[in-house]
Amino acid sequence: MLKKMKEKIKLTQYSHGAGCGCKIAPSVLREILGDPKATAPTFPSLLVGNEHSDDAAVVDLDGETAIVSTTDFFMPIVDDPYTFGGIAATNALSDIYAMGAQPIMAIAILGWPIATLPPEVAREVLNGGREACHRAGIPLAGGHSIDAPEPIFGLAVTGKVAASNIKRNSSAKEGDLLYLSKPLGIGMVTTAQKRGVAKEEDLVQAMESMLRLNEVGFLASGWKEVHAITDVTGFGLGGHLLEMTQGSGLSASIEISKLPLFDFVPHYLSMKCYPGGTDRNWKSYGHHIQCSRTDYIPIIADPQTSGGLLFAVEQTASMEFEEKMQEHSYKVRPFGQMMTKQRYGLLVND
Repeated sequence: MLKKMKEKIKLTQYSHGAGCGCKIAPSVLREILGDPKATAPTFPSLLVGNEHSDDAAVVDLDGETAIVSTTDFFMPIVDDPYTFGGIAATNALSDIYAMGAQPIMAIAILGWPIATLPPEVAREVLNGGREACHRAGIPLAGGHSIDAPEPIFGLAVTGKVAASNIKRNSSAKEGDLLYLSKPLGIGMVTTAQKRGVAKEEDLVQAMESMLRLNEVGFLASGWKEVHAITDVTGFGLGGHLLEMTQGSGLSASIEISKLPLFDFVPHYLSMKCYPGGTDRNWKSYGHHIQCSRTDYIPIIADPQTSGGLLFAVEQTASMEFEEKMQEHSYKVRPFGQMMTKQRYGLLVND
């Protein structure tokens, strides 16, 4: 999985952004997409499109099985090519797991600056992506490549799920408790890396997290107490939780003190290691959030790459959910709750 970092090639120096922090800001993306209902015909077999900014598209195949499709790619989040490939692939696979689905095949998306980076480095990126696919039990079956000004890698992934087990981001219910399967803080430590001030042990911890598959989402597809799932990536916890509240017609309240954070977060907060995506995120959706303290903003809006799954879970079955997660080596506790729609979509408290 995690190979020793190479010193010769520092991939992050060849791109202006990093990982999911490269994502277009939510407000700009909404302007680009416009109103899909105004420009597209109706397709009865399309069970999930982009109407609620869900993680993947879902098409009904035969009334029992649904096909899930997604794509995700970005510029280097770490310097080591093999690790970058593994993280990018793991991140793309996450969208399938977030729908409660099982991946079945992937194809690669590669943009490479041939004039500045040798092809053998691109081969290492592909090898890292292939290894992540193999851990997920699927082939990396092909792909497409172009000569690009900056290195880009990702996957288009196909999955399947029982139509009755699809997990959307828009199906949370009032009273549901909120859980996150991975800690927050990826954007901060990777920004510290680009500035040359990150501790290697912190980077290793972050990379191991980014390389961990979110396959627990597929397992949770059959857990009736799980009402909604999404993954937390480039829009930060605030952005993806707002997508859940807006799609579900609810609001949410969270407690900062209960959020799962990497131990290194206070250190990089004190150094103001915030990626540019943090500011873009907050400008896009901060007006939907009531935040008790401004110094919580870098945590709420921090772009995550290959982040954890956000679960909305029936309150009366929370202990059962926590026990199931523990069986799969996830120690989780609730940090918030869905509530009746308020003036703000998200309330952030101490």
